[in-house]
Amino acid sequence: MDRQPVVAGRFYDADPVRLARDVDGYLATEAPGAGHTLLAMVPHAGYVYSGSVCGQTLASAALAPTILLLGPNHTGLGRPFALWPDGAWHVPGASLPVDAALASALLAADPRIEPDTAAHLREHSIEVILPFLHRLDPSVSMVPLAIASRVFEEVEGVGRAIGKAIKAFKRPVSIVVSSDMSHYISHDQAKRLDALALKAAVALDPRGLFDTVRAQSISMCGVLPMTVGLYAALEMGATRGQLVAYATSGEVSGDFDQVVGYAGVLVE
Repeated sequence: MDRQPVVAGRFYDADPVRLARDVDGYLATEAPGAGHTLLAMVPHAGYVYSGSVCGQTLASAALAPTILLLGPNHTGLGRPFALWPDGAWHVPGASLPVDAALASALLAADPRIEPDTAAHLREHSIEVILPFLHRLDPSVSMVPLAIASRVFEEVEGVGRAIGKAIKAFKRPVSIVVSSDMSHYISHDQAKRLDALALKAAVALDPRGLFDTVRAQSISMCGVLPMTVGLYAALEMGATRGQLVAYATSGEVSGDFDQVVGYAGVLVE
């Protein structure tokens, strides 16, 4: 089953030529690093706000040709761990195939991961990252997984199972997590609270990230996929995390009273 874009013309330009130009501009700020990026966390807001952080982070990464995309479920539809199993995802001017072999390996890795398209049909968090991945590598393949479970033991278990499955997979795989940070608080509050969450993420401490976000009431919408991703990355041999970029919407809009925070993290 193929998926058509649902936020083209709102979060990013619906014209393929203008979209490619915009994304290339955001990606032009950095050169790829050496080695292999196990995980990248990037934001998923409208490009005018988060495109710079997303582009700077992904341009700095050394991603594999196959990507597991982990995103939050904003809509409440579908299963707790909803994997899109086949077909392709379309964005203006591009089509990204779902890697059926990796999808099968992940479905076999843990019964809590289920084939489900409903969670993705109206969800924007993964879609907005795809034009960046395609411009970086037109031959990229991917598997989208939307995460809604808030049970820590499930999040940890699925993360570890994913990491073991990727480690055993026949081809290199990188994980890209889609997450914004604090929502609709002041710029200064966002910077302070987001720094607490990002400290745990960069330290490769998934339990610390999960607990910090909950204890401090940080409105990081992708804390669940990032916790899953960090557990997976640890199973894959992760040793180092890095904060590449941080910004808030206030730096673009000029409204510093009600902002959304955006961060870019790389794990190697």
